[in-house]
Amino acid sequence: MKKVTAFVGTASKKHTYGAVRKFLDNLQALGGVECETVILSDHQLGLCRGCKVCFVRGEESCPLKDDRDMLIGKLMASDGVVLATPNYSFDVSAIMKAFLDRLGFVFHRPRFFGKSFTSIVAQGIYRGHKIVQYLDFVGKGLGFNTVKGTYFTAFDPMTAKEEEKIGKALARHSRKFHESLMKPAYPEPSMFRLMAFRMSRTGIRLELDERSYDYRYYRDKGWFESDYFYPTRLGVVKKAAGRLFESVQAGRTKRRNN
Repeated sequence: MKKVTAFVGTASKKHTYGAVRKFLDNLQALGGVECETVILSDHQLGLCRGCKVCFVRGEESCPLKDDRDMLIGKLMASDGVVLATPNYSFDVSAIMKAFLDRLGFVFHRPRFFGKSFTSIVAQGIYRGHKIVQYLDFVGKGLGFNTVKGTYFTAFDPMTAKEEEKIGKALARHSRKFHESLMKPAYPEPSMFRLMAFRMSRTGIRLELDERSYDYRYYRDKGWFESDYFYPTRLGVVKKAAGRLFESVQAGRTKRRNN
């Protein structure tokens, strides 16, 4: 049984919440899935102060003591994660952004490998597609296997035709997400994701040392020697590309330090 958790960035029980419920109901109907919905505004989340303590000393040293770690626990306990938000001022909602900001250290030390991710955005006017692009990029940065999200336009009151269109889009989306959940959890990385890993780890190895939490994290995970974040088989082309990415980053680091 796969566990899917949806994190909803609004307290309203209207369009965003309704779309999440339809999406999760579709998943459960496809079988082998149990679901949970988390309303972010029901939890205490402080605003990131930009102190960078989580980068240098580790996330456990964050001066904000709230529900962040409990929410991270829910992410870790899930096989699939959905981030759902309304379009507020042409971007994610404030509570969703606060949640993502509190996960900033995970972009330095990604950890949600083997888990599927997607997004749902409800908008009234425009730019939902850009918000989906942003959230899907975030999902990849956190380590998830990302399925392209869905956005839709919702007016009050919605016509029967509009509701039908949204329902069909969510049905297609849920089928794709269900397929991702049932696939092997650790796919061969794309060229872009391989580049991001090799260049970031080279920069960390050359620019940081034992005093840095990032450095110790990569060292302890064995990432300074591995082909990728997790065991995978790379073809000849990607092996060569990986070495090239490391060389490029090493050159950039040398020029910067000079």
